[in-house]
Amino acid sequence: MADDLGFRQMQDIQRELQEKYKDKWSPLSPELGRSTLLWMMIEAGEVADIIKKDGDRAIAEDADVRRHFIEEMCDVMMYFNDLMICYGVTVDELKDVYLAKHRKNMERW
Repeated sequence: MADDLGFRQMQDIQRELQEKYKDKWSPLSPELGRSTLLWMMIEAGEVADIIKKDGDRAIAEDADVRRHFIEEMCDVMMYFNDLMICYGVTVDELKDVYLAKHRKNMERW
């Protein structure tokens, strides 16, 4: 296994969580996509709060602040992967569109 954490592994992790808490959580489905997106945005706001309250330098130099910042970024990624699962967006679809978007951006100016 590669050292990086890819979307396939992240989605496997999210599915593992869903299975563990299936009696407590609603299953990921298109009907939950909107709520999942809103939760992701709330977590992104928590990332922004750390930047606002602690500042850029603290994120770069203070181990505790940095750890908290990265933890909140992980929450965003977890909800992002849940959102992909809700709408059945595959890793291959994301990759193809991401790369196409990159090519388009490279030709903009």
